[in-house]
Amino acid sequence: PGRPIPARLDPRAGRPPRGRGAGAGRAGGARGTPTTRRRSSRGAVAARVVAAVVSVVVLAGSGWGWYLGRLADATVSRTDAIPADGNSESGGMPEAMNLLLVGNDSRADLTPEQLAELDAGVDSGTNTDTMILVHVPADGSGASFVSFPRDSWVEIPGHGTDKLNAAYAYGAAEVDDAAPESERQAAGAQLLIRTINQLSGLRIDHYAEVDLLGFFELTSVVGGVEVNLCHAVDDSQYSGAVFPAGKQTISGADALRFVRQRHGVRPDGSLALPRGDLDRIVRQQVFIGGVLRKILSQDVLLDLGKQRELIRAASESLTIDEDLDLLDLAQQMQSVTAGDIEFRTIPVADPNAKNDEGSSIVELADEDTLHAFFAGLSAEPEAPASEAPAPPATVDPSEVSVAVYNGSGVSGIAAEATADLEAAGFPVVSTGNADSSDHEQTTIRHAAGDEALAATLAAQVPGAVPEVADDATSGTVQLILGSDFTGIGQATTPPADTGDPAAPTEEPRTAADTGCIN
Repeated sequence: PGRPIPARLDPRAGRPPRGRGAGAGRAGGARGTPTTRRRSSRGAVAARVVAAVVSVVVLAGSGWGWYLGRLADATVSRTDAIPADGNSESGGMPEAMNLLLVGNDSRADLTPEQLAELDAGVDSGTNTDTMILVHVPADGSGASFVSFPRDSWVEIPGHGTDKLNAAYAYGAAEVDDAAPESERQAAGAQLLIRTINQLSGLRIDHYAEVDLLGFFELTSVVGGVEVNLCHAVDDSQYSGAVFPAGKQTISGADALRFVRQRHGVRPDGSLALPRGDLDRIVRQQVFIGGVLRKILSQDVLLDLGKQRELIRAASESLTIDEDLDLLDLAQQMQSVTAGDIEFRTIPVADPNAKNDEGSSIVELADEDTLHAFFAGLSAEPEAPASEAPAPPATVDPSEVSVAVYNGSGVSGIAAEATADLEAAGFPVVSTGNADSSDHEQTTIRHAAGDEALAATLAAQVPGAVPEVADDATSGTVQLILGSDFTGIGQATTPPADTGDPAAPTEEPRTAADTGCIN
């Protein structure tokens, strides 16, 4: 790691360092003043990082792999993105790695011709429109890419509640206008990281920011990426995305249009992406998965020149935090396959909510749900049981005395249950009403030591919940009928799902998934 790149292989030879003014170079080989780059895009955030990482992984243990890693590390831009406070460890996973990937809306460095070619519109400032947390567990067995909707309504430290994509701009605005642009952008990254830390309960260890032109170049280097659309779409008005249904290979400007689309219509006149930004997130994830599959294919694995092109394109469009070592990261993930890389979206309660001003926002799940979701990213899988648990012991029904109580509020149901139990061979010693008529769940109450009696009755009422009761008489099992009771010999009715039907449950995808999407 301490060896310099030979001058004949160093692509920087003969040209000045990027992103630095006169006298701002790195003194003594150290990383000097942190810099960031402004050119960024909505959909481009993860692809260059993936290219840098996976390309180094290819031959990480060889001299060529070392060279690629050093080349990327030497040419990439650096920024002081990791805050000194407000980014505490709180997940109990100190060896896991969390990398925040960011792409923003700034188009300040694009020419009018480039803006037109890429359908990038006009510069809308420094709001971050793509935010993905890449979580690598301690054992390096896989990776989870978790996407955050840009309109997520969150608490931004020091600024109250607002959309998540405003955190970067708030942070940059905290720095004096006379300060260098690099300081403003570093402050924006730090506030965004503090916001994500508070939201997820995870410490953010590293940061990466990417730009629009780098995304354009990367897709050209890999020869395009195959995607699969369930329906043809036409979003000429906004992103410029016009694609037929089915599998197709896209690159360059079309790739950018694909990952930016969140409007448009299908040929039947229905909305192309009815969930807006949530559907756009799926497109971004599918495209990143396609890039990964392409990079891991033999076309790239066996082409050393193409690997070098990927590293060059990645490093020239990438800004990372001061301490991220791409070769170390690649070595940690060198055994990961496309099927081990999972794409998820942060849990959402309402994707079509409104704030007090009437603006559209995405309401996220509650804090406990979010923290449990992120903590689960590194949860150890349950070890398979060596053998199935033995079924509970039962006895002959004639040995089980039953007291039936109606807690359902339905008249006559206890009498029907009594008749059916007696027909099945159970002696019913008493019937009556329960302590209340609003029991939702059917329960089987019994004294300690009467588990076999309760299990025998439970076999006749699948779904009833056994429980030990201090006031139960030994030798007699109480059957409390709830509103879920459907009859002796029948399973109880599961409770209705009271969740918001508008809040989608996002099933995770992997980079190996090639099924069609909207």
